[in-house]
Amino acid sequence: MTNAAGPALGLDFGTTNSVVARANGTPSPDLIEFAAPQATSAVFRSALSFWEDEGTRGGIDHEAGPWAIAEYLDFPLGSRFIQSFKTVAASPLFEHASVFTKRYRFEELGAKFLEKLVSHAGGALRDRPARVVVGRPVSYAGARADAALARERYDKMFAGFAPEIHYVFEPLGAAFSYASRLTEPATLLVADFGGGTSDFSIVRVAEPGTARRCVPLSASGVGLAGDRFDSRLVERLVLPLLGKGGEYRSFDKVLEIPPGFFTDFADWSKLALMRNRRTLDELAKLQRAAVDPAAIGRMIAIVENELGYPLYEAVGQVKRALSTESHAEFRFTGGGLDISAEVTRAEFEEWIAPDVARIQACVDDALAKAGLAPGQIDRVFLTGGSSLIPVIRRLFVERFGEDRIASGGELTSIAHGLALIGEADNIADWAS
Repeated sequence: MTNAAGPALGLDFGTTNSVVARANGTPSPDLIEFAAPQATSAVFRSALSFWEDEGTRGGIDHEAGPWAIAEYLDFPLGSRFIQSFKTVAASPLFEHASVFTKRYRFEELGAKFLEKLVSHAGGALRDRPARVVVGRPVSYAGARADAALARERYDKMFAGFAPEIHYVFEPLGAAFSYASRLTEPATLLVADFGGGTSDFSIVRVAEPGTARRCVPLSASGVGLAGDRFDSRLVERLVLPLLGKGGEYRSFDKVLEIPPGFFTDFADWSKLALMRNRRTLDELAKLQRAAVDPAAIGRMIAIVENELGYPLYEAVGQVKRALSTESHAEFRFTGGGLDISAEVTRAEFEEWIAPDVARIQACVDDALAKAGLAPGQIDRVFLTGGSSLIPVIRRLFVERFGEDRIASGGELTSIAHGLALIGEADNIADWAS
């Protein structure tokens, strides 16, 4: 990027997808589009692909977004495909990703991702913006999430991207976007369902023309969302065929295989990183001791053959189908597996019921922090891909009523609102 100061940008750096919007002085910021291999889109997949290249400095080249997917599909066995890496931003257990002969810290992965995002914007991000507003979760993903560590890593990732970097809760970005549609005062609950987190904000929206139109009242979040729902499908449909629940021999005892072998496999941010010598050696050792060695062999084959992406696609396809149909077929072939299973929406809802309960508790927490009852919420805005899952939408309809529910711009509303915040004089009131 050059040193010229361009308009403020809103950047929704998401677990699954990223979107950039550029402020233009109107209530409708411009969405930056990317002429991807398959189709031009404002949605840039939050993924990286690495491959060895002797002609590249350091011997390793990379791509991001849809181009990362294209590179992987062209050369799967020679690539390292990493997705959902935002999930480890707050994890003190994550130190680096081993990619061929190199190790990359989170901020290094992030910087490489940003580099490609800018280069694929067709010159739209050529001018260095004066201010960038970056969305962040209310609560980060991970069992021991450290928000201070995530902030430190984000600061390093975005260093040099713009003179001013501000962080704003993602649902507040969506709230600012939705408020631009309103013509009268309202108390607004925004529910943002991403890939790694579900976040909620309650905002008081004043009438148009008010100096400070939006006033945040509360925020709450939980580190689970679309990727967790994916993992439930993997746990039920795939892992039993890979040895989960099976046994292994240890001297004269037969013991259950520790669940830790399967935890990373069901996590998109970690599955690709399992393709390393240490993990594969551990799996080979387990295979030799397993009562059913063929099952562990199938897991090894999926890891060695870089089949995480097609598995992700198969899971995503059945999840999306269940948002519109009462049943769908799950189909995955590869690594010695040929799975074809009928999945009903009722089964899926049963599998994710504990997660939905935690989401509902989080909504209750946001209401309690704001000192409001459900009846005092005038509008509910649902955004993010998982907001399309029927059981998620039903949770809000039953609580607040169909007439108060609004949706739209599931993948772009956050970036849209962040760009608007980037033009605000009172940006400090929104930053977190």
